[in-house]
Amino acid sequence: MKIVGVEVIPFRVPRKRFNCGKVLPEAYARQTVTKIITDEGAEGYYLGGQGHGDQDGLLPADAAAVKGVVKSLLMGQDPYDREKFWRWMWVANQKENILSVIDMTLWDLQARTLGVPVHKLLGGCREKVKAYASTYPNCGSPEVYAQHALECKQRGYKAYKIHPYYFWNPETGQAVPGRPSYVDWDIACCEAVREAVGDDMVLMYDPWGTYCTYEDALKVGRALERLNFYFYEHPMPEYRVEAYVKLSRELDIPILSPEIAAGSLYTRADWILRGASDMSRIDVLRGGITGATKMAAICEAFGVKLEMHMSGFGNLQILGATSEDTCEYYERGLLAPGLDYEQVEPYLLEMCDPMDEDGYVRVPQEPGMGYKINWDYINDNLLQE
Repeated sequence: MKIVGVEVIPFRVPRKRFNCGKVLPEAYARQTVTKIITDEGAEGYYLGGQGHGDQDGLLPADAAAVKGVVKSLLMGQDPYDREKFWRWMWVANQKENILSVIDMTLWDLQARTLGVPVHKLLGGCREKVKAYASTYPNCGSPEVYAQHALECKQRGYKAYKIHPYYFWNPETGQAVPGRPSYVDWDIACCEAVREAVGDDMVLMYDPWGTYCTYEDALKVGRALERLNFYFYEHPMPEYRVEAYVKLSRELDIPILSPEIAAGSLYTRADWILRGASDMSRIDVLRGGITGATKMAAICEAFGVKLEMHMSGFGNLQILGATSEDTCEYYERGLLAPGLDYEQVEPYLLEMCDPMDEDGYVRVPQEPGMGYKINWDYINDNLLQE
């Protein structure tokens, strides 16, 4: 079997987003499906490639790179040689999201050919995974967060993660630059949520690297310890690795990082060795299925948790192939008051991650990544580059 075609198909999707305390009017977003075609008729697909989870497609420049230099590497090759291509693209210094999209498209192709979901090809471990409700930032007052957390608990979530106030002043309700940090408001929000949901709900916290001083990060960390939060994610900019070493030593609450640092497993392995975090973090746009699987093995060897970052089909497939002892939760969201997360994307026939009343998401069982694609919608909503 040989690769004879590589395509990136852009199309538009209607989407409602949340920003600065309110649901925005519906607008069209760009989505893409990357397709790899073989001479025997087998095909692989990947939906997404940019932004949060797999909801947003490759940007035009990234799509052009896929159809140019990356395609030239793949044409005429055996599509099952994923490891070889993965290494080629690292050496060629391809962007991580481009490398990841190609890797996942090839995993989808082989799993579809064999008639199994990707997590079974990797080595199946579980059929469902615990989910936590992951909020948008700047949802509103601490009372709004508290009410939203309570509603999520009543929905079936056993865990809730707060993205607090950044690039937004919670007192005035106005967008602002990234300084100063509103640490007192952040702590008040965490206190309100804990009081609302009680002691039996797992709480997590992620200020997305916006605490620009060690003192701010330490102050909030002390409050999170007092409130019995489970982990403290990405408190400071991630190029300050030594500050993370110091914070991890000082606090008892587990530090979960790096979240967005480039370098896939290579960067994350170095953080573990340096003691810069207590738990690690990766997603399939930072090295693909191949990179995330390698990182899970590293974390298992060191006895370190690896929490998957963001939602989406690829991350669910990794979770289906790993133990809860290493990769515990699925990040479901982003969620916000007044935003309907349960809608099926129009380019799919079934949503990625329906959750049961006990707070578990089922790992997709369909062959490949688990997509049931609505090609009629895609073909009716194509975009011109």
